[in-house]
Amino acid sequence: MKIGLLSNKLFLLFCCAFLTQVVRAQFLVDMIDTTDTGEKGLWAVFRKSDHLQISGYFQPQFQVAQSKGAENYSGGDFSAHSDNRFMIRRGRIRFDYAHFNEAGLPQAQVVFQFEGSEKGVAIRDFWGRYYENKLQLFSFTGGMFARPFGYEVNLGSGDRESPERGRMSQVLMRVERDLGAMITFEPRKKSNPLRLFKVDMGIFNGQGLIAPEEYDNYKDFIGRVSLKPYSLSKTVSFSAGASFFQGGLMQNSKYLYQFEKGPKSFRVDSSALNIGSRAPRRYRGFDAQLKIKNPWGQTELRGEYWWGKQTSYAAESGTPGSLLNEPYYVRDFNGAFFYLLQNIASPKHMIALKYDIYDPNRKISGSEIGILQSNTHAADIRYNTFGAGYIFFADEHLKLVFWYDVIKNEKTSLDGFTTDVKDNIFTFRVQFKF
Repeated sequence: MKIGLLSNKLFLLFCCAFLTQVVRAQFLVDMIDTTDTGEKGLWAVFRKSDHLQISGYFQPQFQVAQSKGAENYSGGDFSAHSDNRFMIRRGRIRFDYAHFNEAGLPQAQVVFQFEGSEKGVAIRDFWGRYYENKLQLFSFTGGMFARPFGYEVNLGSGDRESPERGRMSQVLMRVERDLGAMITFEPRKKSNPLRLFKVDMGIFNGQGLIAPEEYDNYKDFIGRVSLKPYSLSKTVSFSAGASFFQGGLMQNSKYLYQFEKGPKSFRVDSSALNIGSRAPRRYRGFDAQLKIKNPWGQTELRGEYWWGKQTSYAAESGTPGSLLNEPYYVRDFNGAFFYLLQNIASPKHMIALKYDIYDPNRKISGSEIGILQSNTHAADIRYNTFGAGYIFFADEHLKLVFWYDVIKNEKTSLDGFTTDVKDNIFTFRVQFKF
């Protein structure tokens, strides 16, 4: 008898959970994360006003490189004596908590996300968000979460079509996340004429997860204005965004190298006043997405362009993970990402093409890089990457990705880069999701 009563209670709890999931699904899909993601939890606990959900995925993969020891942005460099490998690219588990007020409106969210692989375990998201419900216009987020810059940076790794983000995303926004606070303007009433617009503005430490703590006194301001998908017709929708990044790094050395386009060389400023001052990090970006429904499947076009100034060391263009007593190099960069996504016959099959450009120093190119008087380095080389793949969506829990990247570097006067480096990579990935 007790077993029968327990079974009935469990059945009723399951029904309540299912109904609550249906009623609040739109909120959870649109607003549960700081990244665009469609993840749904397999296991969840519901109460009258509280929602706790666990979700996750992991991505085992096999890769073959064009040469042993290939350096790449497709999961890390290969070891010196290997051109193929099995690896777990990502393993994520998320805990999402959402609280609704008596009127059924979202009040608060808390998210914890952990990542694990054969290399160890690390945190990825630790943030909380509070919603004001009088005007239903604003929310406030604090903790560790994705920087609100660009489209690709905020597209979740479990939902992105290409195995990895573009080279520029990984160099300038390494690990995508940072510690900070953000205010969001996003009308939630359907009657609001601005309901299709969203504005994020935040202050962040600046170094992201590449350093164990804040290493200087400067903060980065990041903002993004986005237009949510707008229907141009029954078959066409359009969305877009503009991003702004204003930040910098403390100089730990008096030497600051800036590139002059006239003589095409780095000029050094060695004033003692440079020590402790701010070296610039200024990024700007635009992005747009176009979706077209047609008889043979959905077509999607995406384009994104970034430009600005980046400060780093001589041999790298990424944001430093620590403040060394080394000269800074300031470079004017630009780059872009272009996607063409096409479903074939059904949503289960997709062909994807991607073109990725990153030029860390747009004021010099080709054989001019590496000549003695220019004082340039490998960090000044432009890369173009053409990627193509086939993606099979078996169901919401299983995805197969077959992807090949053709990576082209500029031919320069630097040793090792006088011709194109053999670093093309094939990736076969299986993604399990719950």
